[in-house]
Amino acid sequence: MNFDPSALGDFFLILSAWAAAFIVALWLSLIFWTYRDIKARARDPLSRILAVLVVAVLFLPGILIYLILRPAQTLEDEYQQTLEEEALLQAIEESPLCPGCGRRIKDNWSICPNCHTKLRKNCHHCGKLMELPWNICPYCGTPAPGMRREHLTLDEALRPLVGDDGDEIYEPETFEEVEFLQEPEQELEEFEEVSTSEEIEEEDEAAE
Repeated sequence: MNFDPSALGDFFLILSAWAAAFIVALWLSLIFWTYRDIKARARDPLSRILAVLVVAVLFLPGILIYLILRPAQTLEDEYQQTLEEEALLQAIEESPLCPGCGRRIKDNWSICPNCHTKLRKNCHHCGKLMELPWNICPYCGTPAPGMRREHLTLDEALRPLVGDDGDEIYEPETFEEVEFLQEPEQELEEFEEVSTSEEIEEEDEAAE
């Protein structure tokens, strides 16, 4: 078998061409990747140009230098972090404070555990928490005790309440209910006064 030096030379030539093409493709790819990466991490045009030049001039050492010096976070990461910080600050600012001691409290607290200030009251009908200035429960629509009830029906006015001993009692809630309960007593008193006056007149006539 005869050895052909020209064939070996052609093989090395082709191999060198492939290697050169690969290196050029790798060089261009690193330049493009550097530009896209620095664009996502920095807004300054000068920083983008310098990063691309370092990689384009120094090639592999340049990409190593760029990886060391590039910003740690992308612009998207910084934006998301800013949103999280703003949301956290807004939540802290909107957190209610105790009017007694000024410490932060929660929405479902009825009494401040620090200074024992009453923060909210319970609805006497459904038991849910209400703000102190509220005169009517927003959950069941029941007015607070002692408040005027509009469009009160007779059944609601005569609704019995259960006392501590288990007996049914009635507790009037409005001024109209108090008047409704007092009317029979007033009529009874007037009837007794009329009866007494008639008896006195009859006794006077009999004495004459």
